Amino acid sequence: MGMVMDLIAYVVAVVGLLAALAHDGYLAMLGSAARKRAGGAPIAQYVRGRWPVAGVTTVVALLALWMAGGSAFSDVLAIVVGAGSGMAATRALQATKERFRTGG
Repeated sequence: MGMVMDLIAYVVAVVGLLAALAHDGYLAMLGSAARKRAGGAPIAQYVRGRWPVAGVTTVVALLALWMAGGSAFSDVLAIVVGAGSGMAATRALQATKERFRTGG
């Protein structure tokens, strides 16, 4: 039973980390494009304001990955923390995408 919990904890933590890294990558690409474009200062400023959220979700997802594989309690905690950070990163990514989505 412990090995199954370890596996679930690792999978949830890795998925949460991937979601956080996807948000980080999107912000990096958006910020880079905004800096290169004339009139992109408001977007670059928005991206700078979103970096703390991205950083916190990434650190929390890494913490969940670090907690996985220990006792049953730490596995459950890793599942909760990993899922929470993944959901927060996904919501933040969706909010950023919706704000700058153009037609087409």
